[in-house]
Amino acid sequence: MMTRRLFGQRARLSAADLVVWIVPLVAVLLALAVGALLLLALGANPIEAYSVMLDGAFGDQAALFRTLTRATPLLLIAIGICIAFRGGVINIGAEGQLFVGAVSATAFSLAAGPTIPAPWIAILTLLVGFLGGAAWGAIPGILKARFDVNEILTTVMMNQIAIQLLLFLLSGPMIDPEQIRQGTRISQSAQLPESSWLPRLAPPSQLHLGLFIGLAAAIVIYVLLWRTTLGYRIRAVGLSKDAARYAGISVPRYLTLALILSGGLAGLAGSVEVTGVTHRMVEGFAVGYGFSGIVVALFGRLHPLGAIPSAFLFGALLVGAEKMQRTIQVPSATVIALQGLVVIFVVSSELLVRRWTARRQARALPSAPVLPGVPASASHQEVSA
Repeated sequence: MMTRRLFGQRARLSAADLVVWIVPLVAVLLALAVGALLLLALGANPIEAYSVMLDGAFGDQAALFRTLTRATPLLLIAIGICIAFRGGVINIGAEGQLFVGAVSATAFSLAAGPTIPAPWIAILTLLVGFLGGAAWGAIPGILKARFDVNEILTTVMMNQIAIQLLLFLLSGPMIDPEQIRQGTRISQSAQLPESSWLPRLAPPSQLHLGLFIGLAAAIVIYVLLWRTTLGYRIRAVGLSKDAARYAGISVPRYLTLALILSGGLAGLAGSVEVTGVTHRMVEGFAVGYGFSGIVVALFGRLHPLGAIPSAFLFGALLVGAEKMQRTIQVPSATVIALQGLVVIFVVSSELLVRRWTARRQARALPSAPVLPGVPASASHQEVSA
């Protein structure tokens, strides 16, 4: 059993494996170091600020439960991002897919909740959220597959469309009727029927069953990508479209499928958040989760199982940063800047690791034989080509 593969590689860690996993951790530490300089410039004590951050994320049981609750949607989004990246497409639209999934789940729960008994209404609500996000992800997938439209542009634009759609629905068709009767018109939907709520794991905290849904999704997607023919074809398209096409794999089909599954998991994250935490759609629902999920996926080495500790770490960062803002009284922009620094350093570390790995693999290639009458450099260039 000790020789079984873990995370797609050998269980025994080599020096290269250690570098791959340690560099992102060093990147986070460097981001926090730069953040300390930023806090000093604002007149705050970095040691005190980071102590408050750790206390806010891990200080007691309630803090740990808040961290796990915040990590749950990040994990689901990150798993979907892993599928897209492994399939050779870049999904920047998880934010919009999350919104559409949450809105779809809310509309279905409000419409069908009184007629469908528990627990089927909860299961169907999550499924509708998944399908809503999948449909939203299918649009840029089809545009990419059929017309080679850049998926980065389309997913970003779909985010803005989803935001405007959410604002329109919450201020009109889906607004809480009670708000209209009171004359307040707050941008929020009616509360979901309790039969569609996800069970709480540790009341009175908000930790809910969605945590185990996220963990199960990570395992399922790992098996899908690395232990099935479907997953092999998705990864083959991501590694080389020309080679996949030569092997008889339909590249457009699997490009589209990668974005559909990625969008579906983001939509599932939205439906989990609305049924497990907020129990209604509100303006400003889960803002920033989609982009944070991309960083979680990168930090987890674009692996579904690696996304589990990564989501926990970034959930702790978000929860701890909020307490730091309240306690140290630093501007909210400082917290956003700190998160941005983590993004920059993590993405940069990913690029450095890739370049280091490529150079290491190039050095590991066997030396080219020196041909008679041909300079050694020329012979090496022929083999490299």
